[in-house]
Amino acid sequence: MSRPAVFLDRDGTMIEDSGYLSRLEDLAPYPWMVDSVRALNRAGLAVVVVTNQSGIARGMLTEERLSAIHARIDELLEAGGANVTAYYYCPHHPDGTVGALARVCECRKPAPGLVARAVADLDLDVRRSFVVGDKWIDVALARAVGAKGVLVRTGYGAEEEKRGAPGLAADAIVDNLAAASSWVIQQLNLQSAI
Repeated sequence: MSRPAVFLDRDGTMIEDSGYLSRLEDLAPYPWMVDSVRALNRAGLAVVVVTNQSGIARGMLTEERLSAIHARIDELLEAGGANVTAYYYCPHHPDGTVGALARVCECRKPAPGLVARAVADLDLDVRRSFVVGDKWIDVALARAVGAKGVLVRTGYGAEEEKRGAPGLAADAIVDNLAAASSWVIQQLNLQSAI
């Protein structure tokens, strides 16, 4: 049977948003990242990172460097008994400068391409899943795929909450990934009780 997932935004949700992160020494995880991911793991959820990485299309970051950053996140998580099931990223942007990556695509959030790939690759039940991020595009992604959307106030989240998004509402708005993980697990328990 397909299992539910939490699709996590990376920058501003798991780690501090430092702009176009390209150097390992600039990687700054939030102090609750490991505990939050571990709690989601223990609840039986796949934890899938879905992230727009237009720095690749803009020539500011290579895919090899992105892999090294994700490997470092994995090391930090594994040291605390947590893990990410998979990483999916969009390297495209219409204003990019790197040939084939300078285009409109179906994987740049809020388009559903990254989640669709993860669902197919990992046999996930998107209807029982959640998208957590610090921007309205993460909530819009949740709506696009039929998942629940959680906006966190870290990163750009507090500004996004104040600004609002006409015609778009989050299922929950919480302070950070720790609070989002608690909310997700509570919702999962409610689903199981039905």
